[in-house]
Amino acid sequence: MSNYTVSNIGQNAGSGSTTASFLKIFSGEVITAFETANSTLDKHLVRTISNGKSAQFPIVGKATASYHTAGNEITGDAIKHNEKIIHVDDMLLSSSFVAEIDELKNHYDIRQIYAREMGQALAKTVDQNLLQLAVLGANASATITGGDAGTVITDADANTNATSLIASLFEGIQKLDEKDVPSTDRYIVVSPDIYYQLANNDKLLNRDFSTLNGDFGKGTVVSVGGVPVIKSNTCVSAFADNSSAVSGANNTYNIDASNYVAVMFHKSAIGTVKLKDLVVETTYDARRLDTLITGRMAVGSNVLRPE
Repeated sequence: MSNYTVSNIGQNAGSGSTTASFLKIFSGEVITAFETANSTLDKHLVRTISNGKSAQFPIVGKATASYHTAGNEITGDAIKHNEKIIHVDDMLLSSSFVAEIDELKNHYDIRQIYAREMGQALAKTVDQNLLQLAVLGANASATITGGDAGTVITDADANTNATSLIASLFEGIQKLDEKDVPSTDRYIVVSPDIYYQLANNDKLLNRDFSTLNGDFGKGTVVSVGGVPVIKSNTCVSAFADNSSAVSGANNTYNIDASNYVAVMFHKSAIGTVKLKDLVVETTYDARRLDTLITGRMAVGSNVLRPE
């Protein structure tokens, strides 16, 4: 009795890798999962470089003004400058092996599950780094001499008292205003626990206090003081004791953030240098009769403007 001829649905023209035609679909699924799970990458400054190990971000201070005395020569006022160098971290990688025989025998689509898990794993790492940088920035001194430093609002029961947290968020908004931070492109990022506490607060949802600011039935809240509120599950791991440095990180992300419940920042607060955007590849290994699937990116981030 002869063996059956297998029709490999992922093979192109009946030869080569049995998963060749799956690449584009799988890549798209990983990238979609990454973009869906990532909550902060598009909310700060990102610069893409074609080569190199770091990038310079110039920081420009504020101009001054004074009254002119008739007859005096106008010589110009000095505007202070500084720079921040952001290094590219080691390659951030998520990978998996899929045996050819297992994929042939499998009765459900494992690729979509793997794609989602890989995308979410990459997104969580990037998100966590950025959220920890937001906490680091709040504790940082001024980048430019004479400029403003970061601000930490102390609120003993912010994690259990939404009314108290809202008052603290308004205090944070006030601090940003006082430091001349633009009112646009501000964000508040909180964990699901804090988010739903805010969504259950009358002042944010009651029409007597606000209009179209969320839905109690749907458990949504749009903003506090005009600043959008972003729900991120990564906050659970970011707002923890991450004081140990991680191998491969060429920028400082480690901090004990276990006492923090929310971060508020402007788009210019954090910068990212991107050497290699997210790419997904599948490589068939004839020696092992399996496919190596990798998702990887080369990025690095740091605090630009702590104020």
